[in-house]
Amino acid sequence: MVKIIRRFFDFCGEENRRKFRTSILLGVLQAFFEALKIPAIACMVRALLRGSVETRDILLSFGIMLVSILGAGLVKARSTMLQTEAGYDTCAKKRVEIAEHMRYLPMGYFNKNSLGQITSVTTNVMENLENVATRVVMLVCEGMLTTTLIIVMIFFFDYRIALVLLAGFAVYLAANSLLQKAAGKLAGTKISADEKLVEKVLEYLQGMAEVKAYHLTGQKSRELNEAINDNVQINTDMEMTLIPMMSLQNLIAKLTGVCMIVFSCAFWCAGTMDTLTAVVMVISAFIVNASLETAGNYSALLRVVEVSVERASEILETPQMDITGEDIHPTAHDIQAQDLEFAYDTRKIIDGISVTIPEKTTTAIVGPSGGGKTTLVNLLARFWDADAGTVKLGGRDVRDYDMDALMKNYSFVFQNVYLFHDTIANNIRFGRPEAPMDEVIKAAKKASCHDFITALPQGYETVIGEGGASLSGGEKQRISIARAMMKDAPVIFLDEATANVDPENEKELMSAIQELTKEKTVIMIAHRLRTVEHADQILVVDHGKIVQQGRHEELMKQDGIYRNFIGERREAASWKVRA
Repeated sequence: MVKIIRRFFDFCGEENRRKFRTSILLGVLQAFFEALKIPAIACMVRALLRGSVETRDILLSFGIMLVSILGAGLVKARSTMLQTEAGYDTCAKKRVEIAEHMRYLPMGYFNKNSLGQITSVTTNVMENLENVATRVVMLVCEGMLTTTLIIVMIFFFDYRIALVLLAGFAVYLAANSLLQKAAGKLAGTKISADEKLVEKVLEYLQGMAEVKAYHLTGQKSRELNEAINDNVQINTDMEMTLIPMMSLQNLIAKLTGVCMIVFSCAFWCAGTMDTLTAVVMVISAFIVNASLETAGNYSALLRVVEVSVERASEILETPQMDITGEDIHPTAHDIQAQDLEFAYDTRKIIDGISVTIPEKTTTAIVGPSGGGKTTLVNLLARFWDADAGTVKLGGRDVRDYDMDALMKNYSFVFQNVYLFHDTIANNIRFGRPEAPMDEVIKAAKKASCHDFITALPQGYETVIGEGGASLSGGEKQRISIARAMMKDAPVIFLDEATANVDPENEKELMSAIQELTKEKTVIMIAHRLRTVEHADQILVVDHGKIVQQGRHEELMKQDGIYRNFIGERREAASWKVRA
């Protein structure tokens, strides 16, 4: 239990850890104020035993009770406020920290870890820490510390009752240890079930078009329902397993109180305890029972807190790429790769590639699917670091650059464009949030998207759906090109930007790409003839190697993959549906 609480506090950071500790101390102070009810009652009991209740007895009892109520109320308010501030602040900062940390993780991390798992950590897991963990840790700590404080106080009244309480507390802690072990076995399964549920919900929603098109509604609904049912089952199993143990724990707390009362009465009957002390011990028994019951009911969730901290820490502890470097501003923007090697686990994807891409030239990368084109581009852009070999920009190893300094030199237009749930203007100025509106419009005009934007109801202030769902493929591509233009980086990476565009949009899109790539160093993955035939050099990549290299005219004279590739494209372009 102590280990879990310590790890939670370490996770929270110094400032919030201090708030939590202050809150716990205030909780103990609150328990002290609550315990003042005992002397308040004792004053009246003593007066009654004396046989006369005087005004000063009433006023003293009332005064102590008033201090108890007001002190406990004020301290509890401050303690709760500190808990709330620390809990929300911790999770807000951790969400930002996780987002910042993921910026510099290798792209392979996102291949191994599903969107559902990452989403679950930043939503469900952080919500557990935000709401559940804060309350659980505070109440458990306060309950245990309050009980310890009462044991110490009772020693001043009667050491025999204190020993009875201490023995009961020890048995209670033993039962709590068994509860923690049982919860530990189920907590990880619960968090995993939550992750699986989020994954299936996202998969179902994102693939809705395919689900409908291929009539997979029943199958995909079944998978989602299974995830929901599994989630229900694990939560039910937790309740069914832990409730009996919690009941046993609470029973021990109650029996401890009963034993205190029985022994107090026995000692009073034997004449070894005065009446006032006996009454105080009976009242103390009820206070102890309340504090232990509160701590016990919430302690079962400590393992969920532990696993939640572990899940969040797993992301934060995932090794980042080495992003430390110099703030380099290269004067040239040529790219050189030397003896690059890269593997996914044990499967080699890039095998000894060397290539030079001169500044302000266009290099097209073509080749069979799975040959290593995208991986090569990712290595050139430093989305991943090569297992061996070097990539240089402007004569300097890309690993010498600070990551942000390196990325200032690159713009990207991906095949699958992602637009954020925001205005069109903000999506265009994504790389330069401070850019004025006239520059946004200028970029949009160059990217051939100004006309369709102004035709929208709110123009540039039109809020588009998540992922750009409310726009066509060509419209999204042109907005992404406008975004790249706003950044105005000297090196442009194009991942088959025209692959998913209909013929009506292709002309405008090609015009936008030409405007974007003027006087730039361009590296593109391409499959269309008109995209590659004017490139300054073409790299044909197959099985992780450059098997052909040259201009279009040169490669067409060679028997190989490229000429076959062009022949297939021409044949496909001439294909027509006959009536």
